[in-house]
Amino acid sequence: MSPDLKSTLRIDRKAFSVVSLTDDSGEKSYWLARTPEERLKQVEILRRINYGNQSTARLQRVFEITERARG
Repeated sequence: MSPDLKSTLRIDRKAFSVVSLTDDSGEKSYWLARTPEERLKQVEILRRINYGNQSTARLQRVFEITERARG
């Protein structure tokens, strides 16, 4: 994670709440009210937190020639 990203993200370790996994609590409406750009920015932040700044590994492309049976 980049130093500037670390400096902007802070965790309030004093805040704690227990909620039901089925509790909607307006979270869906919050994200629907955000622009697509804001949503993508947050997804990118979560990706960097979980996987770091390195670009993600890509699937390896394999080229293979096979002979097909005639008929």
